[in-house]
Amino acid sequence: MNDILENLRKEYQSVPIPEELDLIVNRSIKKALNTRRAKRLKIKGMTAAAAILVFLIAINASTTVANAFASIPGVERIIKVLTLHEFTIKEVNYEADIKVPAITNMDNKQLQLGLNDKYLNENKALFEKFQAEIEKLKSQGLNDAHIGVDAGYEVKTDNETIFSIGRYISQTAASSTMEMQFDTIDKKNQILLTLPMLFKDEQYTKLISANIIAQMKEQMKGDDGKIYWIAGESADIPLEEAFSSIKKDQSFYINKDGQLVIVFNKYEVAPGYMGLIEFVIPTEAIQSDLVSNHYIK
Repeated sequence: MNDILENLRKEYQSVPIPEELDLIVNRSIKKALNTRRAKRLKIKGMTAAAAILVFLIAINASTTVANAFASIPGVERIIKVLTLHEFTIKEVNYEADIKVPAITNMDNKQLQLGLNDKYLNENKALFEKFQAEIEKLKSQGLNDAHIGVDAGYEVKTDNETIFSIGRYISQTAASSTMEMQFDTIDKKNQILLTLPMLFKDEQYTKLISANIIAQMKEQMKGDDGKIYWIAGESADIPLEEAFSSIKKDQSFYINKDGQLVIVFNKYEVAPGYMGLIEFVIPTEAIQSDLVSNHYIK
């Protein structure tokens, strides 16, 4: 068994990395659409763990470093996300590390490919923009300028009901920015969840905003280092920067405990040193407007 796994691992690692991104995408999509073949693999003496590894080799034959497969012991978790491609630049003053995620093994192939296409296009555009900035700086003779971009992803929740992936972008120049976006999927019904879908009407924006403002005030009472820009709290805060309400499509995810988490990017509701900010919303604060407790417990 160990010899089989070792041979498969060597075969996987020896797969050549194609130079053209379009080739990577086309092959990956074709192979992703054919994932059911992996379930029909019948290899004498091979356990489910080895079969999953073969499945990964098939999917990733045209990708860079594939980094997501089920834990070998017991294979309790099927693949959810892997790195489709990685854009990198490493020079003295310019550095980029952009990892493109790809969701795999969904029954809803239209949603799967739609999300993966979005991830690819966003990251490709980010890389091309970064390259253009480098060329501009070089053409202006600004050889001492330092800029960088780091983009990647992390799985926030993966249970029987919910799969939530967060995608971050951190950029540095004269100052730094940090942004994060989330996609939350109903694993059983294979649909992408939005914030309005979880509530009966638009009352949720008021309920959530009121709770967030209360949390902000409570945090500032107990920590002088925490500052939030709350509307009406200070004349020094420009009205356009002060927080009074979340957006209808505010960035969010549902955590492993079934709680709604509202996320604000750097500088969105607080000074930059506060970084990315998350507020866990107590379910009782929004219970009256929830459609059900299927997702939020």
